[in-house]
Amino acid sequence: MSNPIITKKYHFCASHKYGNADWSEEKNLEVFGKDYNTHGHNYILEVSVTGPIDQGSGWLVDLKKLGQIVKKYVVNVLDHSQIEEDIEWFKGKQPSSENILVWAWDEIAPRLERGTLHKLRLVETHSIYTDYYGPGQ
Repeated sequence: MSNPIITKKYHFCASHKYGNADWSEEKNLEVFGKDYNTHGHNYILEVSVTGPIDQGSGWLVDLKKLGQIVKKYVVNVLDHSQIEEDIEWFKGKQPSSENILVWAWDEIAPRLERGTLHKLRLVETHSIYTDYYGPGQ
């Protein structure tokens, strides 16, 4: 029998600006278009955990504890931030959904007491989302 996967959603608002300091303004505008300007999103972060079901509780993960980890180390850090300016990890990196998920994985996965982080999904707009299954996937 395979293990179930449970997913919890979290919301945050953040702004970012794409740009490469080594490029001219023209090149930045050509590559990033409107995203070369500071802009924001109302993000949805979906955190999926898998693992065996605890026979005592019937759960594979304590959602309250999961929420405490995700809020403290990810949501509260990102919420109302200018990502590439306010968060040290993003200095010198593009504040893309892809990079946000790599960073978030490293913040969440080692802190889980039960279950294993299976997938992160970051919904940026109604038509764009990014999935990440962890390093090496």
